[in-house]
Amino acid sequence: MSDETSIARIDELVTEEHELRNKPDKTEADLGRLHDLEVQLDRCWDLLRQRRALREAGKDPEDAQLRPGPEVEGYLS
Repeated sequence: MSDETSIARIDELVTEEHELRNKPDKTEADLGRLHDLEVQLDRCWDLLRQRRALREAGKDPEDAQLRPGPEVEGYLS
């Protein structure tokens, strides 16, 4: 996935997230979807950061891998 494709996907996910967050009466399904969106966003951002780091290190950004949600969500700040 190219940087441009990653950024476009992030934009799509953020748009959907904002729509759901602004919805006044959220259902359980909406809350579940919000959680899914948060995880997908974290994964996309992680991939983009990997690609940029590889490029800066003179390596091939195509070697970046989309990591599983639990792995990305388990990172400490």
